[in-house]
Amino acid sequence: MFFRFAAVAALCSASLSLMAQTAATVTTVPVAGPVYMLEGSGGNMAVVVGDDGFVLIDAKYANAADAVKQQLAQLKAGAKVNSLINTHFHGDHVSGNAALAAGVPIIASDNTGKRLAQDSKFDRKGLPTDTFSGEKTWQRNGVTMQLITQAPSHTDTDLVVWFKDLNTVHLGDLFFVDRFPFIDLKSGGSVAGYINNIKALLSKMDDKTQIIPGHGALSDKADLQRFLAMIEQTQAQVLLMKQQGLSEDQAVQKGLGKTWQSWSWQFINEEKWIRTLYQGSH
Repeated sequence: MFFRFAAVAALCSASLSLMAQTAATVTTVPVAGPVYMLEGSGGNMAVVVGDDGFVLIDAKYANAADAVKQQLAQLKAGAKVNSLINTHFHGDHVSGNAALAAGVPIIASDNTGKRLAQDSKFDRKGLPTDTFSGEKTWQRNGVTMQLITQAPSHTDTDLVVWFKDLNTVHLGDLFFVDRFPFIDLKSGGSVAGYINNIKALLSKMDDKTQIIPGHGALSDKADLQRFLAMIEQTQAQVLLMKQQGLSEDQAVQKGLGKTWQSWSWQFINEEKWIRTLYQGSH
């Protein structure tokens, strides 16, 4: 089982490397007030624009830095980045740290700081300067951000960022819109934790809450509820297969049926999702 997951992780890593090498394209989406989403070429970023400059949430791949800077210049010419928040440690969210935020506060969970510090290939200028566990308030540009670390779910490094006064939240990779998620079991991720965290987050939202996902379009509560339903229903399918005595390979061969075919994507297809559920559900 370990070797099968290692093979899946290797395929995922190869997919990320390929995406990192692709020419960067970044576009800006207005969200609420001074908050914008930058999508394309890696995980979705958020930007808070104001007199203090820019607060960035996540930093995409390093090769997207120039494209990100072009978008920032269009939002507020001459302004500089004043701080950066990382939602977790994966490369499509942190590889651009040094290029975008060297020399300013970089905030992350304790575990993100530890994992990046242990990565000898990670640019030291992009290491988090301020790490924490629990809750932290960050105020810039007249906006109060509530940073909350999460129990292990996507990884053991996750945090979310609430813009309470704007009814907006950046969920990092606790949300892949209409796609099978990557739950990184090799890095402390947990299927049960993922489900529990989403339920807890949903309890804090209303129908007008705007959600910046780690991957996918700007979303709302109904979109996140649909995502949760998919996870719970496909988990139930895989658990039933396990109870019936099917091996992991047999579960993959049986598949999840037509209902979920559209949720496969280049990074996490049906096979990878079934293997994640098989190995991570009990």
